[in-house]
Amino acid sequence: NITVDLGTLYPKQKEFFESKTLFTAYGGARGGGKSHAIRVLSVFGALKHEGIKILIVRRSYPELQQNHIEPLIKMVPQQIASYNGTVHCMYFANGSTIKFGYLSGLDSEQAYQGQEYDWIFLDEATTFTEREFRLLGGCLRGVNDFPKRFYLTCNPGGIGHAWVKRLFIDRKFKTDSDNPEENENPKDYKFIFASIEDNIAFKEADPVGYANYLKNLSQLPENIRKGHRYGDWNSLSGVYFPEFSEARHVIKPIDIPKSWNRYRALDYGLDMLACYWIAVDPDGRNYVYRELCKPNLTASDAAKEILNYTMPDENIITTFVPPDMWNRQKDTGKTIAEVFLENGLGITKADNNLFQGGMQIKEFLKDMPDGRPAIVFFDTCKQVIEHISIIQADEKDPNKYAKIPHDITHTCDGIRYYCISRTLPTEVYEEQELYDDDEYEEDYESYMTGGEVTSSYMGF
Repeated sequence: NITVDLGTLYPKQKEFFESKTLFTAYGGARGGGKSHAIRVLSVFGALKHEGIKILIVRRSYPELQQNHIEPLIKMVPQQIASYNGTVHCMYFANGSTIKFGYLSGLDSEQAYQGQEYDWIFLDEATTFTEREFRLLGGCLRGVNDFPKRFYLTCNPGGIGHAWVKRLFIDRKFKTDSDNPEENENPKDYKFIFASIEDNIAFKEADPVGYANYLKNLSQLPENIRKGHRYGDWNSLSGVYFPEFSEARHVIKPIDIPKSWNRYRALDYGLDMLACYWIAVDPDGRNYVYRELCKPNLTASDAAKEILNYTMPDENIITTFVPPDMWNRQKDTGKTIAEVFLENGLGITKADNNLFQGGMQIKEFLKDMPDGRPAIVFFDTCKQVIEHISIIQADEKDPNKYAKIPHDITHTCDGIRYYCISRTLPTEVYEEQELYDDDEYEEDYESYMTGGEVTSSYMGF
């Protein structure tokens, strides 16, 4: 005899509820009632399907607490469901569960390995990378009769703008892969556009707040206003390196001559070591030919791992590292730079200017006189290729790239330390003319003293 008031659905929310597509995205402009739609649909599903397992994901736990957990605790009577704050899960009397999860980097990704859910809600999907989206998609499974659904809410902008736009707005799917399992089925993807005008409940419940919200959206800078007010996905690509193109900047591995100058550049933190090997040809073109990305390494282990990844016959001129590696550690009094040097890894301090470094990467992405870019990446360097193509401009300072989410900045920072540093193209030496012993005879005095003084002595 207990009643749960889920409120009244307006047409766009009803369409979201009734979608039977595997992946359903909802949103576009701000104010469309996305979070409310997630809360109501998740509770409705938990009550209708006894024993269903539902997951709601945001980028951070405080966002979950404010947008979903607290409102759901108020919505659902305690006789029907109780919330466990330790495991962040709402348990229903009929055996259903709503799990609240956050995804903020590699460490949190590991927590989802082996988990199974019947419905997954990815709130604010454009704050996630496509890799994170696919990783969560791998949790959509289970041996039961529940319909498997993956729901997304989204607005233009953010690190996930490109993949959300590709799948749900432009509908450009991968359909010609040699591996059929990698192909995307267009029938699996549906987008429901909603704007603040569709949020009838907001307008009726708070006319003054509704009018003020519209006013605030309309006063945003033009490109942001088009995206947030009207849901224009072409106005907010947001990427910091629009110059980057996989077609132009990514190549198949080639044999690099041993004579080419080689460097390393890295960004180090306990959460991630991102190290790159770069070779420079005689024209000054830079080839990023090896990538090492590994989390949870101490400084000494990181140095050893880098040396293990370096071939015995590779003559690395130097390794560019961030200046904060010279900060002394409170527990040991040593710097990370000292630890690297003690483990046999020579390093050079790079400039940490984010603006100048970002500009230098942009310069390297430009074409040289021969019409080809000044920097190219082997297609085996997968993480930096992904991250440099999606990293966003900082909202407060568009001259710099955003440092959040932090897990995609290590790779870009490693390349930045290289591009802002001084490197040299490989010098090409002309082969000296060989003389026949019979045709060229040198007297004893010339042999012992080097002969008469010539202009060549000036360049010795």
